[in-house]
Amino acid sequence: MSSNTLKQAAEAARTKSSSMGKQGSETVAAVGNDFLHTPVMRAALPFINGGISGMVATTVIQPVDMIKVRLQLAGEGVATGPKPTPLSVTRDILAQGKVLDLYTGLSAGLLRQAVYTTARLGFFDTFMKGLQTRAKEKGTQISFLERASAGLAAGGIAAFIGNPADLALIRMQSDGLKPVAERKNYKSVIDALTSIVKSEGITALWAGATPTVVRAMSLNLGQLAFFSEAKAQLKMHTQWSPQSQTLTASAIAGFFASFLSLPFDFVKTRLQKQQRGPDGKLPYKSMTDCFVKVAKQEGLTRFYRGFGTYYVRIAPHAMVTLIVVDYLGWLTR
Repeated sequence: MSSNTLKQAAEAARTKSSSMGKQGSETVAAVGNDFLHTPVMRAALPFINGGISGMVATTVIQPVDMIKVRLQLAGEGVATGPKPTPLSVTRDILAQGKVLDLYTGLSAGLLRQAVYTTARLGFFDTFMKGLQTRAKEKGTQISFLERASAGLAAGGIAAFIGNPADLALIRMQSDGLKPVAERKNYKSVIDALTSIVKSEGITALWAGATPTVVRAMSLNLGQLAFFSEAKAQLKMHTQWSPQSQTLTASAIAGFFASFLSLPFDFVKTRLQKQQRGPDGKLPYKSMTDCFVKVAKQEGLTRFYRGFGTYYVRIAPHAMVTLIVVDYLGWLTR
């Protein structure tokens, strides 16, 4: 056999091998694509993408959330209490431990996102698809009121489901404010949840559920409804790239979400942190009682203490969440 014949045979073998490899990868891709388009996966993907995006955002923003909670709990019950700043709170946390202390409660934060954001973005996407189908049949556009209703409903349902994880997060983040002898020193979110159930009963996991639900509804109204509306308006009136539209719309949504939800977030933090005193009584009886007592004892402006920190926590979290969920939606379309 000549050398030319050997070369031709080797080239043919390489071509055949390359073709088979390409066909194999195309088959794998086709199978994966078919799986993503099954009815079950189409229904589940909004929830899966929502959970992943929320967990990514929480990992990035957790230190800011820790500072926000400490700011809200400072000077409780007095109008002339300490007036900490984000910088002083950060300095105090670092002085007591180490940099990783800023990530206290991360396991609870991730669990909360796995439950809460999975549900709220999943439900919102499901509600919006239903509204889009109805609007298409009628030959109309989805109104802002419909977007707002979808955001309110998705937020309320998700918040109630995710309240135990949210409660555990607040307890873990506020534990360091107690005298050393009274600290629980929770090892993880599971440890926190187990401890709360043992000492206070299972119903305690839904402490502060009312302001949590109201906060989530107001936050979702600001975040999801304004994001959806802003993106639709930017698409209609600008020639910006999709990435610029998403970034701008998420920044707008972050501001409205912060402004509308901060008072409820403040009350939620106070209610979830509280525990019975020596007399067996809780400092606050309900969401309304907390609003009234804080307004009388600490002043109305206390509800917006730490707005800058809250915005820095909400806006980037909203931006990361919405950008990631948009990208995951594009990947799995």
